[in-house]
Amino acid sequence: MTHSDGWRLFRGDRLARQVTFPEAPPWRQFTDASNAPTRQRPYLIGRTEADVVSAALHLRRPLLVTGHPGTGKSSLAHAIAHELSLGPVLQWPVNSRSVLKDALYGYDAIGRLRETHLRKEQGDAEPDIGTFVRLGPLGTALVPRDQPRVLLVDELDKGDVDLPNDLLTVFEEGEFEIPELSRLPETQSEVSVLTHGSDAERVTVRRGLVRCREFPAVVITSNGERDFPPAFMRRCVRLDLPDPDEERLRDIVAAHLGEEALHGVEDLLHAFLNRRAPGELATDQLLNAVFLRKGGLDLDADGLLDAVLHRLGGAV
Repeated sequence: MTHSDGWRLFRGDRLARQVTFPEAPPWRQFTDASNAPTRQRPYLIGRTEADVVSAALHLRRPLLVTGHPGTGKSSLAHAIAHELSLGPVLQWPVNSRSVLKDALYGYDAIGRLRETHLRKEQGDAEPDIGTFVRLGPLGTALVPRDQPRVLLVDELDKGDVDLPNDLLTVFEEGEFEIPELSRLPETQSEVSVLTHGSDAERVTVRRGLVRCREFPAVVITSNGERDFPPAFMRRCVRLDLPDPDEERLRDIVAAHLGEEALHGVEDLLHAFLNRRAPGELATDQLLNAVFLRKGGLDLDADGLLDAVLHRLGGAV
């Protein structure tokens, strides 16, 4: 199988041309400005792993998900939200600068001061403080509702060493305080603030306290880069996602690209399995290779297979 000139969108010949972009892979298709929903990505999980998820939901405990890159840790949160009809996932991607307050709420004090000054100059009333308060992903997840929201705390192990302990009180109590609102006079005991996410709405916060009615479905992912404190681990339900075996890989390819995509890709599947070592290849790399082969490209040519199935660790 060889690739045709039509496959080459970029040729490196310095000649300008108009091209028609082919359809993107299903996992690289996004919403447009109208936020129209996209097709839910297939998610395959074993019965044992699914039962652990159900246990966490019954216990109202955070689910701590570990596993090598590409095993579907982050995607699990979206699968839970889709299957249980819990709305869009609230996402908190953690990095070394992440602090708990950012996940709970944000307060634009400078913006409020500027707006207050402008209104005073114009003789208008002071702006509502709620205009300058917006709940973060964790804060939004704790808004009282009849149905819980799904919160994805992604790669918690990349955060500060104290961050897991900072989360303990919020997870145990299911509430947090916004001091800027709790200090307001009695006449302003109820303040309308904006929530986080693409489906943002206004909710009423009373006396600066946000307290959940149903504890959110919290999915915490970790790549195992460091250990968490015992007190934090005790409050989580642990799920370790295994690397998919050959049969599961075939099922994943068929689920994402259709049964016909399995024809003529035995060499790619075996190359992936032969190259895979713990943590060094991700399943979506195999999907990328199969998608390109399905589009008519000979991945054995010109070192393209090495470009797609490259190791995830080590120097580049």
